[in-house]
Amino acid sequence: MSRFIDQYIRNETEQQRVAKIDELAASFAERAARHDREGAFPFENFADLREAGYLKLTVPKANGGDEISLYEMVQAQERLAYGDGSTALGVGWHLGQMLYLRTSDKWPKALFADFCHAVVEEGVMLNVFASEASSGSPSRGGRPETTAVRTDGGWLITGRKTFSTLSPVLDRFVVTAYLPEEDTVSEFLVHSSDRVKIEETWDTLGMRGTGSHDVVLDQAFAADDARIPGKGMDEGSGWLLHIPACYMGIALAARDFAVDFAANYKPNSIQGPIAGLPLVQQSIGQMEAELRTARCLLYATADRWDRHEALRPEMRPELGLTKYTVTHSALKIVDLAMRIVGGTSLSKKLPLERYYRDVRAGLHNPPMDNTVLQMLAADALKEREQG
Repeated sequence: MSRFIDQYIRNETEQQRVAKIDELAASFAERAARHDREGAFPFENFADLREAGYLKLTVPKANGGDEISLYEMVQAQERLAYGDGSTALGVGWHLGQMLYLRTSDKWPKALFADFCHAVVEEGVMLNVFASEASSGSPSRGGRPETTAVRTDGGWLITGRKTFSTLSPVLDRFVVTAYLPEEDTVSEFLVHSSDRVKIEETWDTLGMRGTGSHDVVLDQAFAADDARIPGKGMDEGSGWLLHIPACYMGIALAARDFAVDFAANYKPNSIQGPIAGLPLVQQSIGQMEAELRTARCLLYATADRWDRHEALRPEMRPELGLTKYTVTHSALKIVDLAMRIVGGTSLSKKLPLERYYRDVRAGLHNPPMDNTVLQMLAADALKEREQG
C-alpha cells in the first residue's frame, strides 16, 4: 500500500525523484534533533544535497539543470521537510529563487548563465538578503538602510541584513541597497570577502538550523555587471510555494507519528490501542480533513501556475491564499497530533515538540496573513466594481 504522501505523484520520473529525496529526508531526520538542540547549521545535510544534485533541480536544462516545474518543486520540498524542516526551508529559498530567475528573466543573461554554471558544477547556492531591523519585511515595501555608493568599476555596499537564511554556506548572495545618487533601490550580487561578516544572531524558538544570521557589509564591493536592473516579468511569485510545501511536509510527519502512536499505544485502562477510542478517531479525522484540503489546494495551485503562463500575474491572490491556507492547516494538524499523543508529545525525546515549534515559523514567512487577506478583499471589491 502506498503512503498518503505519495498521493500526488503523477509518473515514473516523479516516483524515482522522490524516492531519492526520501533517502535524504531519512538521513536528515536522524540528525535533526541534534541540530535543533544545538542551533547548529546542518553543513552535512547541504553536502548531501549537493552530492545528490538537489541544488540544480530548478536550474534550466540549457544551463545543465533539471528544470523541474513548480509542481515538482513543491513535491520535492514537501518530502524533504518530512525529514527536517530547517534544511528544507533553507534550501527552498535557493530552489525557489532559481525557479523565479528562470521564469522571470530578471537577471542579465550572461550573469544568470554564469551563476547557473556555478550551481551545477560547484554546488553554489543563492538567496536574497533584503530584510533589515529598521525596515522590517521587504514584502511590506520598506526602503533599505543598506546603501550602495559608486566607486571605480562598481559599487561599495554598506549595511546590515537580518534573517539571512543560508548565510553560513553561501559564498555569494544578492542584497538590496539604496542608491542615494539615484534615489532608487537596486539589487547586487555580492561575493563573500573580508568586507562581509556573519554575526551569529540566530537563536530562535523554531527553524533553528536555517542559519538565518545577520550579515554585515562594510564597503563590500560589487562590480558594475553585478548590479541587477529591473524586476523581470511578473510571474505572480509562484516560487514562494516552497514555503507552504515545507510546512505541509512537517505536518505530514506529525500526522504519521500521531497515527502510528495511536495504533500502538495500549494503556492498561482500556482494551486495545487508543486508536479505537472515538475521541482519538475524531482527532485523526480532523487531521485528515485539514491535510487533504490543504494538499489539494497546494498541488492544484502549482499545477495551474505551471500550465497557464499567461495567467501567472493574476494568480498572486490565489498563490497567497494557498500559503495562508496550507500554513494554518499545518498548524492545526501538528496541534491535533500533540493532543493525540498527549503529555508525552512535549518530550524532547520525541520529534513532535520540534514539529510544533518549527511549524509556527510559517506565520512569519511571506506573504503575511494580513497581506493575503487584503489582496483577496481587493479582488472581491474590484470584481464588484467591474460588474
